[in-house]
Parts: sequence; C-alpha cells; structure tokens
Amino acid sequence: MNVILAKSAGFCYGVKRAVELAEETARSRGGAMLGSIIHNDHVIAELAALGMRQIASPDEAKAGEAVLIRSHGERREVMDALTARGAEIVDATCPNVRHTQQLVEQAEREGAQVVIIGEPMHPEVAAIASRCHGAKVCESPESVAKMLKSGEFDQNQLTLVVAQTTCIRSVWENCLFFLKKECTNVKVCDTICGATQKRQQEAAKIAAEVDVMVVVGDRKSANTRHLTEICKEACSRVVQIETAGELSPDVFFGCITAGLTAGASTPASIIKEVYATMTEEIKNETKAAEGESFEEMLEKSFKTLNTGDKVTGVVTAIGSTEIQVDLGCKQAGYIPISELSADPDAKVEDIVHVGDEIETYIVRVNDVEGYATLSKKRLDAVKVWEDIEKAVEDKTVLTGTVTEINKGGIVVSVKGVRVFVPASQSGQPRDADLSTMVKQSVQLRVTEVNRARRRVVGSIRSVLSEVRQAAQKEVWDNIEVGKHYDGVVKSMTSYGVFVDIGGVDGMVHISELSWSRIKHPSEVVKVGDHLDVYVISFDSEKHKISLGVKDRTQNPWDVFMKTYQVGDVAKVRIVKLMTFGAFAEVVPGVDGLIHISQIADRRIEKPGDVLSEGEIVEAKITAVDEEKQKISLSIRAILTPAADEEAEDEE
Repeated sequence: MNVILAKSAGFCYGVKRAVELAEETARSRGGAMLGSIIHNDHVIAELAALGMRQIASPDEAKAGEAVLIRSHGERREVMDALTARGAEIVDATCPNVRHTQQLVEQAEREGAQVVIIGEPMHPEVAAIASRCHGAKVCESPESVAKMLKSGEFDQNQLTLVVAQTTCIRSVWENCLFFLKKECTNVKVCDTICGATQKRQQEAAKIAAEVDVMVVVGDRKSANTRHLTEICKEACSRVVQIETAGELSPDVFFGCITAGLTAGASTPASIIKEVYATMTEEIKNETKAAEGESFEEMLEKSFKTLNTGDKVTGVVTAIGSTEIQVDLGCKQAGYIPISELSADPDAKVEDIVHVGDEIETYIVRVNDVEGYATLSKKRLDAVKVWEDIEKAVEDKTVLTGTVTEINKGGIVVSVKGVRVFVPASQSGQPRDADLSTMVKQSVQLRVTEVNRARRRVVGSIRSVLSEVRQAAQKEVWDNIEVGKHYDGVVKSMTSYGVFVDIGGVDGMVHISELSWSRIKHPSEVVKVGDHLDVYVISFDSEKHKISLGVKDRTQNPWDVFMKTYQVGDVAKVRIVKLMTFGAFAEVVPGVDGLIHISQIADRRIEKPGDVLSEGEIVEAKITAVDEEKQKISLSIRAILTPAADEEAEDEE
C-alpha cells in the first residue's frame, strides 16, 4: 500500500500563531482561554496543562488576567465586555479573519449592507457579523435566493460580499452568481483563506487518485468537515477521524493507494501517528507520491533559520507596520515596512499581497520569542549588485535617474545603487551646465565596479555614441534625392544653416531657406527650430548633404501670373537700391524694377533720396516680360496720370 500525504496537512498559519501565543502566555504569566482557541481537544488539553484555564464567557475573566482570543475571533460585544472587566486581551485572531472583520467594519461606516457566505452558527462567522448591524449570513445558493425573495434585502443598495475563510470555493462562486444577477451594486471581497483553498484543492486532487482517503481533524471543525465533503466528491471511500485509534484495518481492504490530509487545527504529532498506522506494513523509507517520506516532510517543518540566509515564504498578513510571512518552520517571519523596498515612495499594496510567495533575507533570528526579522530590501540590494557586476561583463545598457551633480560629474541612481558618471562621459558638451540633467532618465553602461568600496562608475557617452552611430548608418543606408526629413536646426552661418536629420547634419543654403530675399538665416529660422527639409544632393564619401526647405511645387512666377496683370496696383517691398532704380518684391520670390524715372513725380539724383530698403510702397505694374520673367513697376504712374505715356516713350 502506498500513502500520499498532503503537503498542506496540519496547522495553517493562523492556528499555528494562536497556539504559539497561547504557549507563550501560559509560560510567561498564565491566563485564560475564552472557549476553545482551536478545534482540537488534544491541543486544548496540552495548553491547560501549561496553565491556561478555559472560560466560557467574559464574566469569568479576572481583572488584569491575560485572556486569549481564539483564532476564529470573537464578537464585538465580547471584546467590549473583556475590556470593561479590565482583562488583558491577547488577540490570537487569525490575520485573515481580522482582515475580513475590518472590511465589514468599513462597510458599516460607508452605509453598505453586508452578506457573509458561510455557516451561520460558526464562531468565525458570528464574530464577523457582529462588526456590522444587520449583516446577512447565507450558507448556500438556496439561502441566497431565499434572502433575495424575503423583501428584507435591498437589491439596489451598495452590498459588500465576504466569505468565511474556510468556505468551499464552489459554494462561494454559486452564491456570487445569484447575488450579481439580482443586485445592482455589489462589491465582492474574496476572503477565502489562500491556505484553505490550497488545502482543499490538494485534497481533491489526491482523493481522485486514491482508493481510500483519510481526513484527520476535529468533528467540530468546519475546515475539516469541508475537506471531507470535497474528498467524497472524488473518492468513494472517505474516512474522517480525530485520532489514529479510530482507524480500522477493514478500511484498507483491497486498497492499493491511500491518501491522507488533515484540517488546519490538527497538530503534526497526530498526523504522524495516523500516517504510521496507515503504513505499518511497509517500511519507513517508503516514499510518498512527491518523493519524500513523512519524516522528511515533518523535518522540514522544524528547519533551522540562520541570520544571513535567503529564505522563501508566503505572505499571510499585511499590517500597518509589518508584513507576516510563513516560512514553513516553527519561527514566524516578519518584514518591517521599512525593509520592504528601497523606494521611499513605493506602496505596500503595489509590491505584495496576501498569498504571494516572497524571497527575503534573514536579518535576525529570535529563538526565545520564536520569530525572525526579514528584509526584502536588503536581498534586492544584493541582487542589484549582482546584476550590476554582470552588466559590466555583458556590457548591458542600464536605465537610471540623475539624482545630483558633484565634483567632476553626476550621480545616477540605478535600482537604488549610486553610479558616478564623470563629466567627460555625461554626453554633454564641455563646460555645459550639468544641473539641467537632474531628474532626467538616462541610459548608461557600467565601466567599473568595486563592491567592497561600493563604488560604481558608468558612461552615458558610450551609449549615446552607439545610438548616434546607428542613427547615422540608418540615414546613409536609406538617403535619396527628394526624401523628406524632420530636421532640427543645430547652428547657422551667414550663408545658411546646419540641420540634424537624425544623427547626420546637412546644409541648407540661405537661398534655399525662403523664396523671399533674406540677408541672414536668422530672419526666418533660429537654432532648435524643426524644419521639413528635403535632400537636394548628397556625397556619401565626403559625408556631405545639401538640403532644401522651399516648396518647389509652388513656383513664385506662376503665383504672380495668377494674381496680377499689367495695370494692377500692388503693395511691394523695396529689397535693393541701385543707381538706376530700385528692386521691389511683388510676391515672395518675384521682384520687379522701379526705374529711377518712375520713383517720383519729379527728377531725383538717386533712389535713396525717396526710398529705403524694407519700405512698403504701392506701385503700378506697367509691363511684364513672360519669357524673361521681368516686371516693370512705377510709383510715378500712381502719382501722375500721364506718367504711363511718358514711361512708354522712355522705354
């Protein structure tokens, strides 16, 4: 016969914590247990032998006496009564149960009605229900349907739905189906204990693989009773017992494989005894289905913790100052909130949740009080240093944030590690103001690491250089005449501007900046402007590119011919003064000549006597030479009506 032992059998975190608190209280000062702290008479008897007397109500508590609250929790009125009697309350309520109580308390403050899916008479459910006036308790989909039809339940009011921590998953989901279907404003909080769900899933899986399934636990325990119900759905022969003495040899008649699980209130000693009874005909070395004997599995539960070790555990509760972690051994693990993350702005809920598996570093072990102080932040720091050392070998590009400037460079924070970047490697021009980089996200390569001195040196310049080279290659591999780019003006001269088109600079001659006559590029652009440029020509060998900005699809002469004709008067801008006259811009890119004789209605020595460059004047178009694209203009024709005839004679 082969026996498969469920790994999750036995004490859960909440029960284990309650028993440890009871033992500690009994040894330090004695006290009283209000009811049975867990559903197991064997454990209760052991605690009584240590000096913990059992009381049935708060009235039996003595002033100043330590009173232990069971893992199921207690009703609010009971807690108030104990406080009124002056008792010292030692609260062993399971953190998961307390979390559910807090949810219900919050719901009452918000004016919501509460529905609890669980057994109405169970002490855990009674304790939860006492946190809210008028809470409804339903143990099945049928009772949910009955409640909805009763008329006492407002289906439009905000409703919080929680579960008994040991509720069967299928019952919970079926109840939710009815509530969500009928109610318009339901807030669901799945408070089924992760350990309970895991235990139930494992029990169902083993039951489906064996001929006989044995469930160990107190018959008053809802957790054990639910395990038995789940196992019966998968196995035809299921036996629920409290001790090994209840096992009958007939149970295993014709059995090849048997399964064993236990409720959350069953101590390891009883499980071991039952296992030994089930396997008395085979050797101790017989391996279970997972490849470990019970003794080996039991030994793991008493593993030793040492300061400096890396350990993995499961988050069982999250408080305001610390996080509780089940490490699978006799010591409880606690992570102070300050040791969770190196990021001071990080939120606990964004990092961990109850039920998460978490790897931590043991800071201190207190065997006397039975707990270990853990740190995720320190373990993360160790991993970061390992990653940074590996980044040097692999030449990995890392991302960080510039936090400060100091003598000779800047400091970049990479996953909490300070990386010094010399000014020469910052990627900025010499004598640049490095303070502008503070709070910027940058990419860098680590060039030097001295873990002992906690010194790390990096280079932003090397990353930028590679990025620039890659961009330049991309440009030269794909450049062609006529191709457009979004360019940025990097610098300018009197004859044009240099434009960056993606890591490569091209030249836009002043004549290509505008159809209008300009004396300096600064008249139309400034450094930092984005320009839509196109390639006029390029030389890959000499790495020279000639760019244009003017829209060549818009021919200025065509614009002029469509806009004006001979005899029209136009507002023109004087662009150049000569001895024989003045050139004036009619439309951008098209100039006309105002002969000196046509500037005024009197004789003048030179055009500058009347006109100045940049001046806007009105002039009449007197002649157009389409072939040579020349225009004759006259100001005099507007001043003296007879000027037109004189202009024709002079020409």
